[in-house]
Amino acid sequence: MSTVQVERTDADVVVVGYGPVGRLLALLLGRAGRSVVVVERQPAAYPLPRAVHFDDEVGRILQSVGLPPTALTDCVGAYDDLYEWRAADHEPLLRLDWRGLGPSGWHVSHFFHQPGVERALDAQVEGLEPVQVLRGWRAVSHVQDDEGVTVRLESADGGAREVRAAYLVGADGANSVVRSWIGSQVTDLGYFREWLVVDLVLDADADTSLFTPPAWQLCDPERPTTLVPGGPGRRRFEFMRRPGEDLDELAQEATAWRLLEPWGVGPEQAVLERHAVYTFQARWCDTWRAGRLLLAGDSAHLMPPFAGQGMCSGLRDAVALAWRLDLVLGGLADDQVLDSYGPERSEHVRHFIEGSMALGEVICLSDADAAAARDVAMRADLAAGVEQPPRPLPRLGRGLSRADAGGGLLSLQAEVVGIGADGAEVSGLLDDVVGAGGLLLLGDPALRSALAPADTALLDSLGWRVVALGDEPGEGVVVDSTGTYRDWFAGLGAVAVLVRPDLYVLGSATDAADLTALLEHLRSALRAPAVSAR
Repeated sequence: MSTVQVERTDADVVVVGYGPVGRLLALLLGRAGRSVVVVERQPAAYPLPRAVHFDDEVGRILQSVGLPPTALTDCVGAYDDLYEWRAADHEPLLRLDWRGLGPSGWHVSHFFHQPGVERALDAQVEGLEPVQVLRGWRAVSHVQDDEGVTVRLESADGGAREVRAAYLVGADGANSVVRSWIGSQVTDLGYFREWLVVDLVLDADADTSLFTPPAWQLCDPERPTTLVPGGPGRRRFEFMRRPGEDLDELAQEATAWRLLEPWGVGPEQAVLERHAVYTFQARWCDTWRAGRLLLAGDSAHLMPPFAGQGMCSGLRDAVALAWRLDLVLGGLADDQVLDSYGPERSEHVRHFIEGSMALGEVICLSDADAAAARDVAMRADLAAGVEQPPRPLPRLGRGLSRADAGGGLLSLQAEVVGIGADGAEVSGLLDDVVGAGGLLLLGDPALRSALAPADTALLDSLGWRVVALGDEPGEGVVVDSTGTYRDWFAGLGAVAVLVRPDLYVLGSATDAADLTALLEHLRSALRAPAVSAR
């Protein structure tokens, strides 16, 4: 009897799922020189939009891989306007100011066409030799041991192959097979609401006067409705299912056009790109890692879309996981550093899930009396000039960051002046001037003398830069041209800030002695052995 040989591929990491999260994770690991096999059951890219919003932090993440929003103007539109909530009579209840830049140096909000952004990520991934994308294959079983994990794959035509990797990441969505392998318990907040999601491509001469401002929320108890851009030339409508409404009827194309009629949109003004009924949910996994298996994106968490943070949270997962895996695979961090990934991210994403639910509870009121009471209260606040507080920056859960001012919070990015490769002065966002990745930012160039040779060697080995703020640009020195960093450091009471590659602050130092302690915390957190420069 002959034994059929199954093709086997070896890799550092196997990623199951090739949505935005899987794409970004593969891109980051591939650029770090790690071999990656991506397994995607769909034979071709999904051509229709899903997510339509990302924030300034994701703008900075895209910037870090060479795809800033300004380079994606065919599919990304920066939003620089108000976002209003309106009552059934279309009079304002609430105005949120989404104008200007966020703390990451990009607009607070962007609306985009997901297939276009995914194509741009694809183009980056395709040029990476260490990354292999297997389309039309699904992961069906796995075996893990002390040295790695072996994943068995099957194709639609009955083919079989294996991938042997050090780690496996499930970025395979809400119905994740990897999550089932981990056996993670799910905290489900019992939030289930069905909405009809409609995406349109507008004719160039379509009347858009009703879309002023371009993003607003109709809080009508008869039919709560969301109206937002869907990227350049596109619109997204979301209509909540009414109590007792037939789901099959709601999903019909004719229903979509009927609901669009009051907005002056019909087949003469637009192409219906997609219409589908979605169940909005709120849940997160309690366990994001089991041995060599990890989760990211929708496989680990789901949230209602009212804060526009679903995909954003998944991309944060990818960045948080990529730098850890890179250091572990390179022997610069102990495997246990991966244990901090889930606790940090689950606490962070929980903030957005609960915030999205809170927004939904206000928007989705279908009881006329309750909605009337809401409207009275919100109109009174609006008339009194009560302003909504700025978007909060949630802190990561317990993990690698130090429990001090700024630790576990998102770092800032602003304009600086530095010296370019040609020796000339260059002005731009910090990451464009000094490079993306881990960073020790010093408030004064004189603090360099506080760095011991072992500290410098540690940062060099990790590939983290040391940059100081000074009065004149020079080698390793930039000028804080807007005063953003001066104010940030003053608010933290810090002389130095250590920023991780995922843009979050590992800790801040109050003086030279504390800077030494901060770097010792980094060394201890990574459990790295003695290292030399990479």
